[in-house]
Amino acid sequence: MLRDNNRLYDLTDTSSPDETLAEIKNILLLIDPSPDPSPIEKIYGDIIRLFSGKFPGYRASNTKYHNLEHTCSTALAAARLIHGLHVQGQVFSPRLVQLCLTGALFHDTGLIQTSEEVTGTGAQHTIGHEDRSIALMGKYLSEKGYPQEDIRDCGHMIKCTELFFPMADIPFTSKEVLTMGKVVGTADLLAQMADKNYQEKLPLLFMEFQEAGMEGFETPLELFKKTEEFYRSVARKRMKNELEGVSSAALYHFRQRWNIDRDLYDESIKFNIRRMKETVVESLLQLSIISGGKRST
Repeated sequence: MLRDNNRLYDLTDTSSPDETLAEIKNILLLIDPSPDPSPIEKIYGDIIRLFSGKFPGYRASNTKYHNLEHTCSTALAAARLIHGLHVQGQVFSPRLVQLCLTGALFHDTGLIQTSEEVTGTGAQHTIGHEDRSIALMGKYLSEKGYPQEDIRDCGHMIKCTELFFPMADIPFTSKEVLTMGKVVGTADLLAQMADKNYQEKLPLLFMEFQEAGMEGFETPLELFKKTEEFYRSVARKRMKNELEGVSSAALYHFRQRWNIDRDLYDESIKFNIRRMKETVVESLLQLSIISGGKRST
C-alpha cells in the first residue's frame, strides 16, 4: 500500500469552506494588502448559499463529484497560482484578481439546476455546463451592478475550463485577462487531479458521466484505468500547451507562503495516479482469482 507523504492538505482543509476562504484572504494580503476583501467574501458566501439550495430560483447542488468542495478548492488553487505569478514579478490589478477568483467560484455553477429543472441531477448538463455557468455568473454580477466589461472578461476566464475548447477562439481583451483565464483553467484541473479523495470520488464522477450520456466508460474500473492516460494525454498536455505552464507558479507560492520548496499539487497528482494504478492491478488480480475459482468448480 502506498503511503501518502504529501503535505498539501495539511496546509488547508478544503472540506471546510470557512478555512478555505481564510487562506484565500491570507494569500490576497500577500499579493496586495490594500484592496477591500468584502466583494470576494460576499461572492464566496453567495456561492455557498447557491450550492446549499438557499439561493432563490435554484435547487441545491446534487452532483456528488462537482460539489462545493471542488469549487472552493479551485478558488484556492487560483489564488495560489496568482500569488506564485506575483512572486515571479507579474502584476495584476485588484479588479482582475477579483474576477479570476469569481470565475473560479462560478465555473461549475452550470451544473446546478434551476427550481424548474426537477428531473435527474445537474450532471445531465455536464456537456455545455461552462456556458450555463457563464450565464449564471452574468446574471448574478449584473444584478449586483457590475459593469458589462467585468462580466465579459469573467466569462472568458470561465470558458478556459472547457477542456477541449481552443484558447485561441476566446476573444480576450488583454494579455492580463488571458493570463487570468489560464489561471482559472489550470486551477480547475489541479483541484480535480490533486484532490486527496480523488480515487474515492471517481465512482461518483462515473455516475455523472452516465447521466450525461458520455461514452467511453462502461464501469468505474474502466474510468480508473484511463485516468493516467487522461492526465498525461489531456490534462497535463492542456496545462503545458494551451494554458502555457501556469501550473509552475504553484512552486513559487509554496516556497514563499510555506517555505516548502516543492510543488505540492504535482506531488499529490502523481500520488493519486500511482494509487489508482495499484488499485487497478489489485482489482484485476481479484477478478482473475474469482474467474479461476469459477472455472475450477
